[in-house]
Amino acid sequence: MMRARVPLLLLGILFLASLSASFATSLREEEESQDNPFYFNSDNSWNTLFKNQYGHIRVLQRFDQQSKRLQNLEDYRLVEFRSKPETLLLPQQADAELLLVVRSGSAILVLVKPDDRREYFFLTSDNPIFSDHQKIPAGTIFYLVNPDPKQDLRIIQLAMPVNNLQIHDFFLSSTEAQQSYLQEFSKHIPEASFNSKFEEINRVLFAEEGQQEGVIVNIDSEQIEELSKHAKSSSRKSLSKQDNTIGNEFGNLTERTDNSLNVLISSMEMKEGALFVPHYYSKAIVILVVNEGEAHVELVGPKGNKETLEFESYRAELSKDDVFVIPAAYPVAIKATSNVNFTGFGINANNNNRNLLAGKTDNVISSIGRALDGKDVLGLTFSGSGEEVMKLINKQSGSYFVDGHHHQQEQQKGSHQQEQQKGRKGAFVY
Repeated sequence: MMRARVPLLLLGILFLASLSASFATSLREEEESQDNPFYFNSDNSWNTLFKNQYGHIRVLQRFDQQSKRLQNLEDYRLVEFRSKPETLLLPQQADAELLLVVRSGSAILVLVKPDDRREYFFLTSDNPIFSDHQKIPAGTIFYLVNPDPKQDLRIIQLAMPVNNLQIHDFFLSSTEAQQSYLQEFSKHIPEASFNSKFEEINRVLFAEEGQQEGVIVNIDSEQIEELSKHAKSSSRKSLSKQDNTIGNEFGNLTERTDNSLNVLISSMEMKEGALFVPHYYSKAIVILVVNEGEAHVELVGPKGNKETLEFESYRAELSKDDVFVIPAAYPVAIKATSNVNFTGFGINANNNNRNLLAGKTDNVISSIGRALDGKDVLGLTFSGSGEEVMKLINKQSGSYFVDGHHHQQEQQKGSHQQEQQKGRKGAFVY
């Protein structure tokens, strides 16, 4: 009996060892996948909710599911909408506040309210400084038209769910893709509500014959022309706060804050080779979406999830439809590897400040040096004297966006030395 038990015991030990090794490997793989918890790759981070020949609707995975570090974004979602020319997104309402930004093309947005009230908005990306955008209150029925005969419409939405952490779109129509939510009521409820027999209600509202293929459909030019008259003649509303615009020959940034939503909207363009110098936001958590082009981004943050004085760099190569999150107070630098433009949403935007760590203006380090005892403080902060630090800072005459190719050859020569110093966390390496 003892001889029989020994092999069984050994098998059990081997099984447990194998299970433990497998679990450890799984943990390592999970850690590796979270090496950069702030980066959402367009290839595997967007979930398609609907798609047909006329367009699609897709939503970015939840921020808090990507990493615990993004828990403060659990109440926010990103939704992308694209449609072909001369198409209509059928009427719907959502259980979320929506903030729409037109990334390319133009749109006619219609908000439907009780008592036969409607609001028409003509939105476009043609504005050279800032793309048009519009709020849609939660529960408001709306529909959206791409009136252009040639250009696709691309919209990015910041959604703020009001029920739970998921977003639900309630479509009135029954299509081949989904049923109308009205069909979920018991028969006697629509009969009493519409004062009609269910057979008639079903024929008029829900019959399979004549159903659309999906929630994005083709619309004829005459209907578009009629809608356009209403949209262009109505007063267009925008966020009621002044724009904050900065820029030079290397790039430009425009920001606008909606205090009612506590959200900042930004539009940024950079020329190939331009560098947005290291900077950080005091309160806002910025969600950056790449519209077109490519860029290299470096973010400096605490090492791991624990409270620590150790830092490391989180780097990513961004391309079209990628998303990158910049937490408040985390220094970040962005270099354009091609002509690139971004749309950004800043959460907790009220009373937020953008602080630069290099450049001629809004540089908080040089602000220390210009204080009464600032140079002494800088001398204690860095290895050089306060005068040397200020001299170094003043070498950069540009602000915000600068030439990212500057000293590139010298940097390449010193790359070996930089790699040796890689363990010194908390500094950018270019």
